[in-house]
Amino acid sequence: MNASSVGEQLAMVRARIDAVDRRWTHAVEVVAVTKGFGPDVIEVAFEAGCRCIGENYAQELAGKRVVIERLGPHVHFIGHLQSNKVRRIAPLVGVWETVDRASIATEIARRSTGARVLIQVNTTAEESKSGCPPEGVAAVVDHARRAGLDIAGLMTIGPTDGDADRTTRAFVQTRTLVDELGLDVCSMGMSADYELAVSCGSTEVRLGSILFGPRPPA
Repeated sequence: MNASSVGEQLAMVRARIDAVDRRWTHAVEVVAVTKGFGPDVIEVAFEAGCRCIGENYAQELAGKRVVIERLGPHVHFIGHLQSNKVRRIAPLVGVWETVDRASIATEIARRSTGARVLIQVNTTAEESKSGCPPEGVAAVVDHARRAGLDIAGLMTIGPTDGDADRTTRAFVQTRTLVDELGLDVCSMGMSADYELAVSCGSTEVRLGSILFGPRPPA
């Protein structure tokens, strides 16, 4: 893997996004998911033109501190959040994408006043997925706002089985909630379903394997 190959993949992704038939005209941000790779991949991604990276694990993110502080990519935390890990990574995170309960919002507000957050919504009802239920989103948004956080939008993950109809329903429901709540960011879509997500109104896709290939064994 090198910056040239990642740059080619990134250009291909952006071309496919531009080709999607959609009624929205907003730009779609690409978050390069560097979880599972070493700090050198952040350098490769940055050189290839990726300015936003996504990380899932607090300990792994903390271990990449040196390269992140040197290069200055915009870090999105996209993994399940535990309150006791927030303090450790707060100085590195630009966007917290997986706020799904009031207690996490409170802890982020304690450690990072005015932080930019997305509320994660579980639109598949899969127990294996984090996220608050759709009917609970407004309450979490309200609590996070009262805690002083900057509520940018919502985030969701499509169905595990990749069924196109179920995925479409999940994405449309998320986009509808974003609009009903008057929010801006709709983060949905990964390597296997990003084009469908964009057609449903995603403003941000989170891509790993399509840019970098398979992750190395843990």
